Amino acid sequence: MKNHTDLNGLPNIYKLIFRTTLKNTHMMKLIVSDQVRNICPEYVGGVVIARVINSPASDALLKEIAEAGEQLQQSYDTNTVKERSGIKATRTVYKKAGKDPSRYRPSCEQLARRILQGKGLYTIDTLVDLGNLISLCCGYTVAVLDMDKIEGDTLTLGIGEENEPYEAIGRGPLNIACMPVFRDAMGGVATPTSDNVRTQVGAETNNVLIIINGYDGNRESVQQAVDHTVRLLQTYAQAEILEQRLF
Repeated sequence: MKNHTDLNGLPNIYKLIFRTTLKNTHMMKLIVSDQVRNICPEYVGGVVIARVINSPASDALLKEIAEAGEQLQQSYDTNTVKERSGIKATRTVYKKAGKDPSRYRPSCEQLARRILQGKGLYTIDTLVDLGNLISLCCGYTVAVLDMDKIEGDTLTLGIGEENEPYEAIGRGPLNIACMPVFRDAMGGVATPTSDNVRTQVGAETNNVLIIINGYDGNRESVQQAVDHTVRLLQTYAQAEILEQRLF
């Protein structure tokens, strides 16, 4: 007898419906591997899962981003921003894992530097821009993933291997060796430097999974970022929050 969870032979639309239903029933397991715990025992992650409606970013959201940028400019410059807690801790983890954080800058630092250099941020859509705003405000790297494109029901944070394939959004092939990476059943989906094209959000996204990476171990700050994420999703993406927690 064929296993009920065997999707082989089903049309793609039925596979998508099955996977979406399965994920919405069981949510998503998030595991931090010993590889990461050994170099960053203090790591605290936050996750928010929600049903959403994606759209072009509203003027109100863009205004919040502009205000966050102004606050950042009042507090840091391109040299001192590296001392911001979340950025400093992420850079430290890169060094401990064997990665050069100045060559492969964490996204939280990339975004902050663009603001501090007066370049501003690209506007993509509500979910991407919302993720950038969260990162600007909390100083952590933030992964914004289309949950329906994730394979399986588990994401594990490990360390990238030599020649591990990874197609980064806006960068193409990315060398993720010695870099923290969340993997699903198919491979890497998110690093602090860039998320993977395979699980990126778009106009078609109905279910989003957002991860906030607290490599500095500050549970209070990560919880504040989770709460902020929930507010932004409800305000700008008509979100139904399915799950929010630390891990």
